[in-house]
Amino acid sequence: MRKLFIASFLLVFFFEIQAQDRLFSQFYASPLTLNPALTGAFEGKFRVSSIYRDQWRQALDEPYQTFSSALDLRWRMGKEKSRHKDHAAVGMMFFQDKAGAVNFSTTQISISGAYHKALDIRSTQFLSLGFQAGIVQRNLNFGNITFEDQFNGTTGYSDPSQERLPENNFSFGDYSVGLNYAYAPRSSKFRLFLGGAIHHFQNPTVSFYHKTDSESLLPDNKLAPRYSAQLSAQVPVSKGITFLPRAIFDSQGSSMKLDAGGNFRLALSDFRLVSLHLGSYLRPVADYSNSVRLDAVVALVGIELNNVLIGTSYDFHVGRTAGFNRGTFEMSVAYLGEYEDDLILCPKF
Repeated sequence: MRKLFIASFLLVFFFEIQAQDRLFSQFYASPLTLNPALTGAFEGKFRVSSIYRDQWRQALDEPYQTFSSALDLRWRMGKEKSRHKDHAAVGMMFFQDKAGAVNFSTTQISISGAYHKALDIRSTQFLSLGFQAGIVQRNLNFGNITFEDQFNGTTGYSDPSQERLPENNFSFGDYSVGLNYAYAPRSSKFRLFLGGAIHHFQNPTVSFYHKTDSESLLPDNKLAPRYSAQLSAQVPVSKGITFLPRAIFDSQGSSMKLDAGGNFRLALSDFRLVSLHLGSYLRPVADYSNSVRLDAVVALVGIELNNVLIGTSYDFHVGRTAGFNRGTFEMSVAYLGEYEDDLILCPKF
């Protein structure tokens, strides 16, 4: 019965953690985790970006921490004077997530590539196809878990345990594919972006127990594919003011998430590229019970300084997590090298 209880606890724990796939409120600030087709989708020759997410620090002794950093480069395909301005791109992404007192961590290193195809002579429409392949390692610190047979009878749980535990880490391959469409007419500053991606499409096994372990009470856990759709636009409102609506929908197994809202981009200088971003988002979610609820309200502030983008956001969690002082802080920084202004392939923030 004791082993059955332990196995049941670990099963619930593993399912709870695996249900939380990669999540950033500033989703367009982390394009290589959002959609591999966004590799190289920027105005410049190269881009260096980083994003950090700190979740529920005021409510937990060990908050959930997520970090990602990426480098991607793009170059012109064909002759410089060719009719279509096609581009190709490659990128590398590092991702790490650490959760809870047992330091359940996910570390990933991925390589991505994309091709941006111009659909007309004036290069006002682009269709991008991207692919990403990576290695993921998951780790658990058993040193922070205590069992009944470790109690020494007086001062605490200091005796060694006789429990048979699996290896505390495992690795698996992870693959994603995506499409992105960009429309940027030369006659106006209106922009439209549509994208979609499939993550974990090979349905990998994610379990600390080996398939040959006949004594395991845990099944072979499969990481369900995550289907993602993105919609964004750039709508000029008046001189120096632009509205940037944003929406991203994710579906994975029995879970669903939607982030929808927008930013206002305020130009602060006519001589230098200095702009302020102010925005807000709502995040409704649904789980295995098919009940839809509001999970968070997100506030965002960002600034553009020439070719540097800095964004900060805060998630005000509501619903089931309301009253527990559970908020989430996020910060992103991106640098666009050799900035160009001839192609608009991806929205900012």
